[in-house]
Amino acid sequence: QVQLVQSGGGSVQAGASLRLSCAASGRSVGRYTLGWFRQTPGSEREFVAAVDSSGLTSAYADSVKGRFSISRDTDKNEQYLQMNDLKPEDTATYYCAADVRPFLDHMRDYGSPDYWGRGTQVTVSS
Repeated sequence: QVQLVQSGGGSVQAGASLRLSCAASGRSVGRYTLGWFRQTPGSEREFVAAVDSSGLTSAYADSVKGRFSISRDTDKNEQYLQMNDLKPEDTATYYCAADVRPFLDHMRDYGSPDYWGRGTQVTVSS
């Protein structure tokens, strides 16, 4: 089945930037929606961003609009999350995700993608 291998993350001060990467492998993964979620202890995993199979349409949580940007390399099946102007409330474990549905509605609205990466920690200090 599909495997997601992610990298990036770290500890930064408020206002700094980080870039997360996620490589997807598996049959037909180029037709999947890709995206990112984040989670803190004791809280539900929340949607952050998604990009559809074409790489041309994206969606973001209100809390990150204007600061985060998602993109994908359609040839390499890799996705990226560029995070700018990071805030302490962005501190979380970030998970990349993939869903077999080619459009991003399901990932954005229902939060139950088919595949998950193992997560990477992002810590933002004030």
